[in-house]
Amino acid sequence: MNPSVLPVFDGHNDLLLRLYQGTVDAEAIRDGCPGGHIDLPRARRGGWGGGLFAIFAPPVGESGVAGMGAFDGTGYDLPLPPALPADQALPMALAQVEQFERLAALGVITPCTTAGGIRAALGSERLAAVLHMEGAEAIDADCEALERFHGLGLRSLGPVWSRPTVFGHGVPFRFPATGDTGPGLTDAGRRLVRECNRLGIMLDLSHLNEAGFNDVAALSEAPLVASHSNAHALCPHARNLTDYQLDRIAERGGLVGLNFAAAFLRPDGRMNGDFGVDLMLRHLDHLLAHLGEQGVGLGSDFDGATVSREIGDCSGLPVLREALQRHGVDAPLMTRLCHANWLRVLEQTWGE
Repeated sequence: MNPSVLPVFDGHNDLLLRLYQGTVDAEAIRDGCPGGHIDLPRARRGGWGGGLFAIFAPPVGESGVAGMGAFDGTGYDLPLPPALPADQALPMALAQVEQFERLAALGVITPCTTAGGIRAALGSERLAAVLHMEGAEAIDADCEALERFHGLGLRSLGPVWSRPTVFGHGVPFRFPATGDTGPGLTDAGRRLVRECNRLGIMLDLSHLNEAGFNDVAALSEAPLVASHSNAHALCPHARNLTDYQLDRIAERGGLVGLNFAAAFLRPDGRMNGDFGVDLMLRHLDHLLAHLGEQGVGLGSDFDGATVSREIGDCSGLPVLREALQRHGVDAPLMTRLCHANWLRVLEQTWGE
């Protein structure tokens, strides 16, 4: 990593899914490749130091969410794929763990399970990588598989993506809408919260509906975290957080990672990258107003969404840093936004 560039620790990326689906291989991520948002040469140029690497079990067959073009128009409510049984999701998740381990073997990442490990990796040539699960389909209702994944390095988990799981309900891809879209956690979901607290696994609220959010807030002993979410007041998408939710996260000393995805930034909800970083700054200001300078980080959604053409991919992060400087962000706040706030909340969650 270029020592003159302040490294970014990123709350969400979907590189493991790209590797699992075979659109790119680990050697190409090491050496550099066209397409996508992340490879090691581009990360070094942009100061992308790593982050939470998501395991995600994609929809099976033709049951997936419609393409990015469906996020256009004056409004939308996209049908979600059905729930995915654990026996189908588990091999997908384990295959992505194998891709994670392959990246480590090739010298692309350093798997991290402590904040100290992240700090050391951010100063190295490798990417700091925390294994995350987006949607806990691969975990059984009794949470027996959770221990197995913890042993493999899992330190962050979102109980749901957007389709339902045995643990709860996610928000749909709906605009305009709120996250008040259904019931809260199931009995298994409450068990999952307790087990994650016991094991020191961070709970990610980014896709959870409002009732589920409130249940986690009532049950969890850890800081409340939404790894890649934006302000509903500026973009009324079901995926975004209301001011009430932001205030609850602030009360618990938690964190929200600013999502770079167009549909969750743009006031029109479109997944179109024709917008400037000024729109990201508007959401950032709103998050800072509710969460304070210690409660905001970055959660790009690289390799899982359309981002601003001004940034393009992880090599374009200097564009955002320069915009933040022009916006009046001083050096201490820049450090907090880029990685220090993530380190703080992970350290507290993991009991270090």
